[in-house]
Amino acid sequence: MRLDDMLAGDGASIRECLTIIDTHDVGTVFVVDHAGRLSGVVGEREIRRALISGAQPDDPVAGLVGSPSATARPEEGRAEVLDVMRALGVGEIPIVDGDGRVVGVHVDTDVVGAEPLPHWAVVMAGGRGTRLAPLTDAVPKPMLPVAGRPILERIVLHLVGSGIRRIFLSVNYLGDIVEQYFGDGTAYGCTIDYLREEPDRPLGTGGALGLLDDLGERPDAPVLLMNGDLVTGFSVADLLAAHEALGGVATIATAEYEHQIPFGVLESDAGRLIRIVEKPRRSWAVNAGIYVLSPSLMARVPRGKLFPITRLFDDCLASGERIGLWPLRDSWQDIGRPDELAHARGQR
Repeated sequence: MRLDDMLAGDGASIRECLTIIDTHDVGTVFVVDHAGRLSGVVGEREIRRALISGAQPDDPVAGLVGSPSATARPEEGRAEVLDVMRALGVGEIPIVDGDGRVVGVHVDTDVVGAEPLPHWAVVMAGGRGTRLAPLTDAVPKPMLPVAGRPILERIVLHLVGSGIRRIFLSVNYLGDIVEQYFGDGTAYGCTIDYLREEPDRPLGTGGALGLLDDLGERPDAPVLLMNGDLVTGFSVADLLAAHEALGGVATIATAEYEHQIPFGVLESDAGRLIRIVEKPRRSWAVNAGIYVLSPSLMARVPRGKLFPITRLFDDCLASGERIGLWPLRDSWQDIGRPDELAHARGQR
């Protein structure tokens, strides 16, 4: 479905709006002005009531147009929008930019108007999650719920909402639970394939990339690789644009880690006190577990061997190849320990 299929102009008739609803099996038509700005919304129920009350099919629909139940911003996460749709009992929510223009529409299984990207995404979802036991004794770590949805589902929805339509999930521990939940990806508006590690033979954060060869396909565009235990709303488009602008072989997303030293720090010179800094804070750029890799790097990942992705980066640096860093400006939470999971769930 195209975005235009769900939009009607200010001067549209009742007949034209009802045709959109019937032809494209939607419950709502969004009415826009000549500049594409949202004027309002009209639903099938309002149209049918008007016709029963004596309105004619060729009458202007303007008199039936009301305010939408909700709108979404372009940067708003798809998981959050779907939660709003479920709460309101609506099947569509328009995406409205800062100028009031409708640039897309969230529906149950797709984002109408979002330009599909040629990039693949590989999500590492095979970890054991030992530190989160006993929560992970019967549930793989990426399937632990946060705000009513598994972490991995939030990632998949975010990728699809950003235009990624080809997703590979690397599975191992309790991988059948992941596969049964997501299926082939149709319900999420994408295609999902599985990179299956052998039981008790984890391949690490990079080794699963070697399993892409088993599918008989190779990527034509840079590949997005990320850990499956992240709660984040990072901008996929900005990360990919930064990678392209740098022109390197890889780009690593970074998060800021801050630590407060619980003591007064003494700064000295040749054994003489210069100053006392009371409980200073220090911050470092750390690996956020999100990467963009040029297609040429795929052939350098060994098959069937434990291979941390950082080893690939070490090899690139040793060869003098450029690797970029992209600082995350959005929320980011790694879920590896009980306190981190509790924080993501708003429990502390």
